[in-house]
Amino acid sequence: MAAISPQHTFDGDFIDAPLVQTDSRFVCIEPDYKPFIPGNSLRRMTRVLKMGLTTALKCLSESGVETPGPIVTGTGKGSLQDTEKFIKEVEQYKETALNPTPFIQSTYNSVNGLIALQQKGTDYNNTFVHRGFSFENALIDSMMLLNEGHSHTLTGAFEEMTPEHFFIKSRIGHWRTSPVSSSAIYDEYLPGTISGEGSTFFVLSSATNERTLAAVTSCKLLYKPTTARLTAVLQELGADADLILSGTNGDANHEHYYTLMNNVLPQTKLPFKHLSGEHETVGAFALWLAVTLLKNGKVPAQHFPTIPSLPTDIKKILIYNHYFGEQHSVIVVERV
Repeated sequence: MAAISPQHTFDGDFIDAPLVQTDSRFVCIEPDYKPFIPGNSLRRMTRVLKMGLTTALKCLSESGVETPGPIVTGTGKGSLQDTEKFIKEVEQYKETALNPTPFIQSTYNSVNGLIALQQKGTDYNNTFVHRGFSFENALIDSMMLLNEGHSHTLTGAFEEMTPEHFFIKSRIGHWRTSPVSSSAIYDEYLPGTISGEGSTFFVLSSATNERTLAAVTSCKLLYKPTTARLTAVLQELGADADLILSGTNGDANHEHYYTLMNNVLPQTKLPFKHLSGEHETVGAFALWLAVTLLKNGKVPAQHFPTIPSLPTDIKKILIYNHYFGEQHSVIVVERV
């Protein structure tokens, strides 16, 4: 797996790295792209394309898999930078003399196409654009492909936040109206939260090998669930979990779902959105974080300063997240 996020995740030093904070909008810590992307291509690519392709290539390198087989991703908005540039040029040039490159790169499957071209992949290639279910649908689709006989899939998610899009979503109440430190968003529950972005990729396989980090054993999606249905799923999948990764984000409008989870599952809860911010495919970062904790066998105290007692011998983690109260997902990850 590999991740570019607002934290120090790409170079593998997350466990010992310091906590990165913000007061409004998280921005990814981007690596040097030159070892992964040729210079002539790099100049023509926008941020999310560079982040997505680089994360995928590093993930493949770490896994030892050269040709990924099926490539399955999820994204909420794709390349916003290219989309905004194309729309501005439509207005600026009155629909004449338009540069087609921003339009081509703004399509949701641009990252998948770049990966396939770079790795000469000719297998199944699909991008899910389903708001808060985007990554989770990609994960379920990948699990189905593995069950059908594929040996590997390259599965991931990518998201970017531009100043313009941040402003648009602030108008519908997604973000806090006053600046607040990301590490303090759980101190007082108010309307809105902190925005984020990131790119995360995994190589999934149908069987364990010497490079296997963890196993995804369950993934369930619930759209606007009733209290009874959500309670039943949490009890079914999380009763014997050693740790809960909670998607709580300090937003008072939707905190009641996490209050319900706290009442159903008594285990230690680790909130993670003070590390990543909120976005449509933050579930991919949560899965990366869960696998990292299972792999290292400990929880880095500097990243979770509000948790008084951190668990040690972690074998099973349940991730519960929802996207602004509508799309709810429950993922279970276990040590192998």
